[in-house]
Amino acid sequence: MKSSGANKPRAGAVRKTRRGPQVGSGGQGRQALEGKKPTPKAEDRPYHPAGKRKAAQDRYSAAGGQSGGTGGQSGGAGGQRAGQRADTRPQRRGKPGDTGSGSGQAGEVVTGRNSVVEALRARIPATTLYVAARIEVDDRVKEILNLATKRGLPILEVMRPELDRLAGFDSVHQGVALKVPAYDYAHPMELLDSVISRGQVPLLVALDGITDPRNLGAIIRSVAAFGGQGVIVPQRRSVGLTASAWKTSAGAAARTPVAMAPNLTQTLKALKERGVFVLGLDGDGDVELPGLSWAKEPLVIVVGSEGKGLSRLVTETCDAVVSIPISSSTESLNAGIAASVTLYEISKLRSTKR
Repeated sequence: MKSSGANKPRAGAVRKTRRGPQVGSGGQGRQALEGKKPTPKAEDRPYHPAGKRKAAQDRYSAAGGQSGGTGGQSGGAGGQRAGQRADTRPQRRGKPGDTGSGSGQAGEVVTGRNSVVEALRARIPATTLYVAARIEVDDRVKEILNLATKRGLPILEVMRPELDRLAGFDSVHQGVALKVPAYDYAHPMELLDSVISRGQVPLLVALDGITDPRNLGAIIRSVAAFGGQGVIVPQRRSVGLTASAWKTSAGAAARTPVAMAPNLTQTLKALKERGVFVLGLDGDGDVELPGLSWAKEPLVIVVGSEGKGLSRLVTETCDAVVSIPISSSTESLNAGIAASVTLYEISKLRSTKR
């Protein structure tokens, strides 16, 4: 005879089921039968390119359809009180010379005859001028020695191997080098205030993830050539104004201020609140550069890195993403060249009558 325990099911072998409808299942079924709601229009989706264009156009219309950076029409770009601006301004870093990319507190060495003479003309603070022994003296060297003597700078004659070591063995110093303190970066909002106070329409360039100092120098040179008023670099994951950038700018860094943003995304948002339109550069942009309708408005052009392009947060912050039409045989443009082409087109459009 089997024991009474043999008829009992093994623990865990029987699947427990609930009888009757589950609570709330009727509502779920009704939603499934009703289907999804209608898809919002493209312009009603804030992260869709059409939605960004609509938001930018609304801002443009709200400003009266006029440029916000000239004369009495400073409007959105300069009409707010200082107390209202204080909440949106990024915090100034304590030591602006330390960029984390090789520019330390010991200062920089500016090399090359053009770069050195421009730095001396602009009265950039300097500590020492180094000149190679038996240097071939031309007009630039004469001016360098004359300016340094008038300012009372120490002039040291050194042998070329020592100058190579001082300037860096990969640097073409042309026989002269200038020791300067760490660069004193401007504040992005102060840079904008300075542009507006001069009655100019803001045209700034912001860098997003560019780490090559030669690209920074080339962009500074283009900004100075095509009517821009300044460059904005982020505090992290970006190159600072190093000696190599000074060299590539061919002296333009002495005339074009560079501002440092503790957080690029927040800085761009603060600029938008001041009436500045933010345009990103990307090969897949939804707006083509030729005939850009925003050309005569206060602008900040954002240039991304060559490898990754614009970051996601910066792209979402832009009012529009602009593309440069290029031949199909060319995959992309160098960051410095893309910025130069864009600045030239904007300068050309701004020079035409309204």
